[in-house]
Amino acid sequence: MTFLVVLSYNKEKTTAENNRNKIDKDEIMAKKEIYNNESITMLKGPDKVRKRPGVIFGSDGVDGCAHSVFEIVSNSIDEARSGFGDKIIVTQYNDHSITVEDFGRGCPVDFNSKENRYNWELVFCELYAGGKYNADGDNYAYSLGLNGLGLCATQFSSAYMDVEIYRDGFCYELHFEKGINIGGLKKTPVKTKKTGTKIHWLPDLEVFTEISIPSEYFRDVLKRQAVVNPNLLFLYRHQQEDGSMEELRFLYENGIADYVQELAGETALTSIQTWDCQREGRDREDKPDYKVKLSVSFTFSNRVQRIEYYHNSSFLEHGGSPERAVKQAFVSQIDSYLKQNGKYLKNESKLTFADVEDCLILVSSSFSTQTSYENQTKKAITNKFIYEAMTEFLKHQLEIYFIENPDEAVKIAEQVLINKRSRENAEKTRLNIKKNLAGNIDLVNRVEKFVDCRSKDVSRRELYIVEGDSALGSVKMARDAEFQAVIPVRGKILNCLKADYNRIFKNEIITDIIKLLGCGVEVKTKANKELSMFHLDGLRWNKIVICTDADVDGFQIRTLILTMLYRLTPTLIENGYVYIAESPLFEITTKKRTYFAYTEKEKVEILQKIGKEPATLQRSKGLGENEADMMALTTMNPETRRLIRVTPAGVEETAAMFDLLLGDDLQGRKQFIAEYGHAYLELADIS
Repeated sequence: MTFLVVLSYNKEKTTAENNRNKIDKDEIMAKKEIYNNESITMLKGPDKVRKRPGVIFGSDGVDGCAHSVFEIVSNSIDEARSGFGDKIIVTQYNDHSITVEDFGRGCPVDFNSKENRYNWELVFCELYAGGKYNADGDNYAYSLGLNGLGLCATQFSSAYMDVEIYRDGFCYELHFEKGINIGGLKKTPVKTKKTGTKIHWLPDLEVFTEISIPSEYFRDVLKRQAVVNPNLLFLYRHQQEDGSMEELRFLYENGIADYVQELAGETALTSIQTWDCQREGRDREDKPDYKVKLSVSFTFSNRVQRIEYYHNSSFLEHGGSPERAVKQAFVSQIDSYLKQNGKYLKNESKLTFADVEDCLILVSSSFSTQTSYENQTKKAITNKFIYEAMTEFLKHQLEIYFIENPDEAVKIAEQVLINKRSRENAEKTRLNIKKNLAGNIDLVNRVEKFVDCRSKDVSRRELYIVEGDSALGSVKMARDAEFQAVIPVRGKILNCLKADYNRIFKNEIITDIIKLLGCGVEVKTKANKELSMFHLDGLRWNKIVICTDADVDGFQIRTLILTMLYRLTPTLIENGYVYIAESPLFEITTKKRTYFAYTEKEKVEILQKIGKEPATLQRSKGLGENEADMMALTTMNPETRRLIRVTPAGVEETAAMFDLLLGDDLQGRKQFIAEYGHAYLELADIS
């Protein structure tokens, strides 16, 4: 009865859960299905910026907040570049609010009969509204701000903004809160002749995740603007914790030339060159012409390196067209000079811009009436004509410079070649270190069929190079896994005395063995793209043991391995790291024990010792057919095995004989067989 009650309860509970789940699913489906014409919405007014600040400023963090400040500063710079005002004051307060004041003509904010609206509404409350769209005129011809976004977007993203404008004998005042104007336009007559615009605002934490802009940003930006705007004073005022103001002045009378001199100091190898030009052209045949002003100042130094690009006063962090032009022109002209004057070594590779850049101090400042920025953050430009005009201009100027200043041309060439060769040597060292470090990583998985040992103690570790997969199985079972590792040779490896380095370093068996050794190779060749240069400290083994069958094929494979080590890592042989494991030729078994004979002489001696005792005599099988216990006893166990240490003389004799019998010396081989062949007839396969 109790059992029935429990069942009934569970059934009711399950039914309730199913009903609830069905309701939840119905609600979800209903929500998913509500996607109709009313689902499409549009951001309006301040929300266009406040909801998506990253679209305009590149980020909703402190970088985006900093860029909003630059948008206001850039308007003041454009006014000064047009000839109105010679000073801009930027003040940063403790509460994170900012003031930007210029002494230009003052932003027009009164009624605009053409648009039938007040200009303050257009400038501060409408995106894509401004006075810089007509690039053909003289007014703002080379302007930093062209899109009509910055001032309005900064106003929309502020917690509040107060504007004070002096022009036409009036003082105009505006107040905004969170993108909305409060109180309209206040217009007051004044007797002063003062003109200009003063904007004070607080970036909104509801828009940006961080509004505490580092003072370093202001110092950096204002200094850069002083560099590319000669005789324009930037005054940075930073409120301290006690309320006092710290002031910094940034002024470069000769612009980029003074800045390059400041960077170079007393370290310059060459005189400072400053070149200017104007060009007119188009990015595409069907596009209108536009004007370009180019200014480049540079010098060479072996202690300081700096390259900066500016366009329409904006610092191009990612370069774009000017960067591509500088790279193309400097590499092309310096390379031509090196070739014409025989400065390159035989078969030496061409220089790269990295070699030039390493000793170059260059500042480029360009202006154009049409500019294609990558985005609103203006960190790179993409104008095709600017790239072409600047490349042609720099190539021409560099060619003349090298002709007129032969002593400086020699200094530049020598320093660039020093940079190039040191870079190439450093790259070789880096690759060697990388190869060495990579060689220690997971060799078990990187080298096919390699069986590692457990010990990391190099003084104990032994590497057995065995003949084929069948031998691998026997040796793997017979070894002491604590300190003995095994790698099988898959087939016959190359004859390294005959093969060229390209073939050697493409051979997988050879490169795998060298990787396992860990010490690299003692060969300098371009064919070696993977293996490091030789360093004995990298060797991972105390003994390298070659273990092959005791037959003709086994001897040949052993000789090939020795030849490879002799050609690529002779120091291992000279220092006694390479051994040959002797395999017994005969196995003699009696009732009491088993004897192993490694030579014919030993076989005779053992048989004599046994005397008339019944015994079984058989020739030893290949390594792959031997029992693990026998392999351990005769080949692996340090107490009972026989190892032959390989000497350089032995390798040289073996390699010479090997080259005679299998190399290209056909006449020598014929002569040797005629003279000594009769002694080997029993071993010859002439069936």
